Amino acid sequence: MRGFLASSIGVATAAALALPLALSTPAAAAPALGAAAPTAPVAPAGSTQSLPLAPLGPAADRSPGVPGMSTSPRLPETQGLPQREVKRFSLVGVVWDDASTQLFGRVQVRTRAVGTGSWSDWQDIETRNSEHAPDLGTTESGSGRVRGSTAPLWVGDSDGVEVRVQAEPGTPATRGATRAANRLPSGMRIELVDPGAADPVTVIDAKNGASGPADEPEGDDKGDIVGLPGMTMEAAESSNANVPLAALGAKEIAALNKADSTADAVLAGEGTLSAAARPYIGPRPRIVTRLGWGADESLREAGFVYTSTVKAAFVHHTASGNNYACKDAPAVLRGLYRYHVVSSGWRDIGYNFAVDKCGTVYEGRAGGVAKAVLGAHTMGFNTDSMGIAVIGTYTTTTPPAAAVKAVAQLTAWKLGLFNRDPRAKTTLKSGGGNLFAKGTNVKLNVISGHRDGFATECPGKLLYGQLPPTRTTSAKLQGRP
Repeated sequence: MRGFLASSIGVATAAALALPLALSTPAAAAPALGAAAPTAPVAPAGSTQSLPLAPLGPAADRSPGVPGMSTSPRLPETQGLPQREVKRFSLVGVVWDDASTQLFGRVQVRTRAVGTGSWSDWQDIETRNSEHAPDLGTTESGSGRVRGSTAPLWVGDSDGVEVRVQAEPGTPATRGATRAANRLPSGMRIELVDPGAADPVTVIDAKNGASGPADEPEGDDKGDIVGLPGMTMEAAESSNANVPLAALGAKEIAALNKADSTADAVLAGEGTLSAAARPYIGPRPRIVTRLGWGADESLREAGFVYTSTVKAAFVHHTASGNNYACKDAPAVLRGLYRYHVVSSGWRDIGYNFAVDKCGTVYEGRAGGVAKAVLGAHTMGFNTDSMGIAVIGTYTTTTPPAAAVKAVAQLTAWKLGLFNRDPRAKTTLKSGGGNLFAKGTNVKLNVISGHRDGFATECPGKLLYGQLPPTRTTSAKLQGRP
């Protein structure tokens, strides 16, 4: 576990994650693609292979048939990686050195499936991912370790990869622009993520007297972390943040009806819990904890960072594709978590919650599901908000009804803790982005889509279209007239 980076208590300042890339397969030593598939088992704790991309040769030297890619050596810069056998992985993405540089171009990958040995068709990776990031000017974004990154793509259990990245063609009007046309960001690498099976454990004493979680809001009990046999210190810290909503070491937080949710919230002292808020706390959905989905707690930065309240919920899609079964959602989450932390350089997974296509709700960034945890989901508006990511891509695919219902249930409960009407508007101060200048007060829906705060396709056209009825359902679940 890396050292704790301090932040202001109760004020939105993020701590940056300091993890180097884990090179499971050094580029120079990576073998050429062969017929035999590797037989080594998946590493229980997960791993990341980080391979540099290189300029591709003239058209005659390139693999044919890459849709949408130019074959003229005189046209925009193209980098990639020829077919290569690698260690097993399930999620891919591309990163580069400078987080402030955007990738204007097309990224495509082909992967080889473990077991069958068959190659996939070329698949596009969403390149506009800078809007999913820590706010500018925070410790988390300014550490020097945060990288530019594409969205991650879930490809399933694979052992071979081929990559093509081509810059967008420039025009006479754009070639003199600040950002050079036809060029790609420097230091591009393909990240191949094996999500692993579970959090590695080390037995600790149940009352070891270790210091409690850092960065707790003023007035919180800062008692010692209590661990359980088989639980690491990091896992104990994360699990303690959800006590008394669930017992230490719980893999899920149970669903409650509306009356019990209100009583439980009052007992726990969560949210603002004003007299006005208590009638409007929606029924709490079942939430799978980080321990439940197998988060490797040694990856994230120690301690937690909180904001003062939760005024809005931003709905996202992960843009990682829909090629996953619901039973695989925990593995997808472990892959996203590792990609956000190890590859992108964030302190933890960016989203506060995730929802799979079957409607299961998962705890995201550590710090307590009922608390105002600072995320890295909507650049410019992470303060006093929460991010909910529906796992999948919903630009042209209709989001499952179960997932949309889960978003309504989750917002009814969590926003209710802070007395927020899901149908109302709220005002957030921009931390800087491509739609609003830093310091601008912006009126937004209490339940907003990512695109409302940043110029992006997220959460996809079809999921975005479900937000109006979601607001209505969420308010009804709160019992609002």
